[in-house]
Amino acid sequence: MWERLMIKTWRLLLLIAGTFVFAVLVLVMANSQDHSSMPGMDHSKMNMPQDSDKADAHEMGDTMQSMSTKHMDMGPHMKMTELRPPKPGDQERADKIVAELRTSIAKYQDYHSALDAGYKIFLPNVKMPMKHFTNWNYAMEALFRFNPDHPTSLLYEQHGDSYKLIGAMYTAPKRYREDDLDKRVPLSVAQWHEHVNLCKPPKGQEREMLSAHPRFGLAGSIATKEECEAAGGTFYPLIYNWMVHVYPFERNPQDVWSLERQMPGHQH
Repeated sequence: MWERLMIKTWRLLLLIAGTFVFAVLVLVMANSQDHSSMPGMDHSKMNMPQDSDKADAHEMGDTMQSMSTKHMDMGPHMKMTELRPPKPGDQERADKIVAELRTSIAKYQDYHSALDAGYKIFLPNVKMPMKHFTNWNYAMEALFRFNPDHPTSLLYEQHGDSYKLIGAMYTAPKRYREDDLDKRVPLSVAQWHEHVNLCKPPKGQEREMLSAHPRFGLAGSIATKEECEAAGGTFYPLIYNWMVHVYPFERNPQDVWSLERQMPGHQH
């Protein structure tokens, strides 16, 4: 009961706080999910977004698309934990997480099962090499504790009208230090990452993030507050929380906690 109350309280606080990322995430996941191309979806329970909400969702779509078409090593836009020397028990602890996750998400091989369980497709109309199916309740839970069976997102490759389950994403509060992250997933095995130094473009220039040499967005050349404000943008030093991807169905151990697995052209 207490945990449920805390989750509801945090959700309300996040909505009131209105930080860029969480506000847009709420709008996208709660209001602007487009399931028109997804068979078996119940359209009667959907709320149509207002025009301003659509604009915010479209903006986030441009940001995510610009990020997804670039290499994960984005220099000033990516903060990653350092790989630590292995400690006794680290590999065993990581292997246990992978084994639990593999078992717990096997039932989501059919993406309809994921939708029925409360996962929602993040930005369904934006083309990406990998789709995140996010469970908002599990995202809230991750703010308080780590449950290997409850990943914040399931990761799917899209093949036409079907989806192939390839892994999952865990999240952790942005306030966490590396020692806190290490307690969840050993830093000798996996690297957590954050997306930082985002310059949101001025209204009307969102598509510039998709250009060959963008200035704005998570693949843009602008990475400081001063540069961003001079260009008329809005600067965010940090977006999202800590994240780590895991691919429990991979046979090669180095691919299980890979940062590269979802990128275009990656061989696996």
